[in-house]
Amino acid sequence: MHIKTRSLFAVLSLAGLLITSGAAFAQSGGKPAEQAKPAAEAAKDNQKKIDEIAEASRVLKGPAGNPECVWLGRRVVTLLWRDDLDTAFRHLDLYDRFGCPGAHIQAAFRCLIRQGNIDPKAQETLNGRVHSCWLNPAMNPEPAAATAPPSDAAKPAAPAPAAPTTPAK
Repeated sequence: MHIKTRSLFAVLSLAGLLITSGAAFAQSGGKPAEQAKPAAEAAKDNQKKIDEIAEASRVLKGPAGNPECVWLGRRVVTLLWRDDLDTAFRHLDLYDRFGCPGAHIQAAFRCLIRQGNIDPKAQETLNGRVHSCWLNPAMNPEPAAATAPPSDAAKPAAPAPAAPTTPAK
């Protein structure tokens, strides 16, 4: 009977091992290449962020170019654009605590507003504009309207004919 107990225990252990490894394989989908793809994209995005912060440190003199000021400041400007004021103000408190210049936030946000509307679904466009405005808050808006040919709606309308008047008696 002792041998049967050992055999039963071995069979149950093996069954448990097969079930748990099968569940783990099912959760991964059996597709390790797809898991590696997001990891590679995340590494590429992280390197891009590091490069942007390094660029800001080279271009900007003073505390606005400090890595912590660049990171927090760009987040504050992005959150302000998205109307997430509560989160923006919490980040702004940290920004101030690190001794970062508040005037740079104001100038970068002003620059972002002057650039015009951004497609809310195009996250990369917003990030790029925030980065450009952070590096050069005095940047002039791109003249999108100046390059477009004038439309009929932009032409002044012909004056309306005068309403008939009745002579006074």
